Amino acid sequence: MSETPVRNVIIIGSGPAGLTASIYAARANMKPLLIEGFSAGGLIPGGQLMFTTEVENYPGFPEKVTGQELMQRFRDQAERQGTEIVTADVSKVDLSQRPFKVWVEETLYLAHTVIVATGARANYLGLPSEEALKNKGVSACAVCDGALFRGQPVVVIGGGDTAMEEATYLASLCSHVTLVHRRDEFRASKSMIDRTVSNPKIKILYSHVVDEVLDVQQDTVTGVVVRDLKTGAKHTIEASAMFVAIGHTPMTDLFIGQLDAHENGYLKTVPGSTRTNIPGVFAAGDVQDWTYRQAVTAAGTGCMAALDAERWLSAEGGH
Repeated sequence: MSETPVRNVIIIGSGPAGLTASIYAARANMKPLLIEGFSAGGLIPGGQLMFTTEVENYPGFPEKVTGQELMQRFRDQAERQGTEIVTADVSKVDLSQRPFKVWVEETLYLAHTVIVATGARANYLGLPSEEALKNKGVSACAVCDGALFRGQPVVVIGGGDTAMEEATYLASLCSHVTLVHRRDEFRASKSMIDRTVSNPKIKILYSHVVDEVLDVQQDTVTGVVVRDLKTGAKHTIEASAMFVAIGHTPMTDLFIGQLDAHENGYLKTVPGSTRTNIPGVFAAGDVQDWTYRQAVTAAGTGCMAALDAERWLSAEGGH
């Protein structure tokens, strides 16, 4: 086991939050180390945007940009500012004492501060056809991709507040929305249910599930095959896209038991900051934000985390 010198800051995760944090930390001469993940069952380098084909809502890109290209620009900027990047997964952390310990395979990294930016992954149905058509009409973010299907029919899967929000948002853009829910009743808040049920452009299928997404042969979504859970009957709904809104899972396994988390698994931060319950450890991006989940808000909290870490280091005696 090789041990390395103590760093001022280690950033875990390389989505918009982690890379923005590294840009700000590098400019503050903190000499950040960013562990970006390797995607073999762990973190995806570049985060969830790597699964987004076209990004039209990130400021500064009027001509739109692919998710991969946008994250490559983030990464290039971080490196140019002086960030050291390691392409590997973190296997273990020990935040019980300082310096904090971060293990990557056989290497132990030490740091005065840690910024957790591991993000969250969208939950999907788990259908082979769904997997094959991701980014080809299958999406987990209506705000990200809804405008691509303006004036076309779409399907939303889910029954919580997020599904209601996505369906209502899409109804303002698309020709009509079919909301597919596996239960007889919604678990969303009453106001969200009322708004959704009363929208003439939204049709609700209760007690239905999706069996297949069409059409893998055409390499684009043309509809979904739904099954009535009460009768077993199947039928096809024509649609240009399927939006899955059955929740997200924060990537917090490494930290549970060390950092305080909400009941839904997202890390707790002090309101108005990125501070966690452990002094010197900060959390940014989707790992602590289940409300907005946008690249631009993740980048904003990444900036906050770097500034919080720099100020904390200065108060602790400089770096």
